[in-house]
Amino acid sequence: MRPAIFPLLPDAGCLLLLLVSWLFNPTRSEITSLDSGNIDDILNNADVALVNFYADWCRFSQMLHPIFEEASNVIKEEYPDKNQVVFARVDCDQHSDIAQRYRISKYPTLKLFRNGMMMKREYRGQRSVTAIADYIRQQKSNPIREVQDLEEISSLDRSRRNIVGYFEQKDSDNYRTFERVANILHDDCVFLSAFGAISKPERFSGDNVIYKPPGENAPDMVYLGSLTNFDLIYAWTQDKCVPLVREITFENGEELTEEGLPFLILFHMKDDLESLEKFQQEVARQLISEKGTINFLHADCDKFRHPLLHIQKTPADCPVIAIDSFRHMYVFPDFSDLSVPGKLKQFVLDLHSGKLHREFHHGPDPTDVAPGQPIQDLASSPPESSFQKLAPSEHRYTLLREKDEL
Repeated sequence: MRPAIFPLLPDAGCLLLLLVSWLFNPTRSEITSLDSGNIDDILNNADVALVNFYADWCRFSQMLHPIFEEASNVIKEEYPDKNQVVFARVDCDQHSDIAQRYRISKYPTLKLFRNGMMMKREYRGQRSVTAIADYIRQQKSNPIREVQDLEEISSLDRSRRNIVGYFEQKDSDNYRTFERVANILHDDCVFLSAFGAISKPERFSGDNVIYKPPGENAPDMVYLGSLTNFDLIYAWTQDKCVPLVREITFENGEELTEEGLPFLILFHMKDDLESLEKFQQEVARQLISEKGTINFLHADCDKFRHPLLHIQKTPADCPVIAIDSFRHMYVFPDFSDLSVPGKLKQFVLDLHSGKLHREFHHGPDPTDVAPGQPIQDLASSPPESSFQKLAPSEHRYTLLREKDEL
């Protein structure tokens, strides 16, 4: 059967034809329907599960149904064991408790689970049989590269974040825990392993796991906890693989905007690593307590010229620091003030308090005006959000609510 690919906005006749074909397709697959009584059992026993959170009245959900089922048919031929790969669905109108549990804000949403654990990154690729099937094949591939010589470790790409495990045996609890972690975080780090005689020079006191951070001269970091304690090694690895300051690209922009947190962004030239390092250091020094209230990001000035133009800047002005609240953009006055104690933190606190918004519309707060100086109402209009445009599109999803940001 030739895989179907829906156009972005199909006409009524095309959509009707596809739905009729789906309803009367004799090879129609049985997608597992999840409810509060079976969801935990089914997901916990599935190596990989792709779950479609949908609503029957949503036209995008209707368009996805036949594609999702055909992709399930393709994959089940390759992975016949029912627990290897599960294609499942949740009717969010009928099971609103499940939709709330997984924070569903748009239909359809395709979330990936591994042994019951929801992955942070949902499926956002093309809605076609081929694309979805390829995505599952990728998820089933081995996320760990086995090295045959320790010389391979010395020639690693040090622009990447590398996690290397040294084990006596592959058939061991230590390695199985390492493998679980790699399955979850393989998009964020490169995972490698060595066994037996090859790994022996690195196993001074038994199996161990080492983090090799970016940078040729960056020192290695050794995991010191139990290798069979999944929670401990996962937390340690996640801390190393997911940096405090992440890069925003056009590929991950939708995912980052959907997190719902304002952006604190450093715009810098790609080869200006010195400014990036300063920004990372000051974020760690001044703003670690704000993690969870704002996303710390950096962006390539050349790729993101349009947001810079929004704040009347060009790549020639970089490095530039700005906040995008998803309603407006605010510029940090001077990059050279970055290292002034508390300056960057106050910029973020002024966003949360509404001060940035007030001052853009009405001029400085009275408390910021020198004694005896007249207070003027300097009405202005801050630039509109630029990164909001990267959020999930109403041409692809039915969005359930609008976010109200400063």
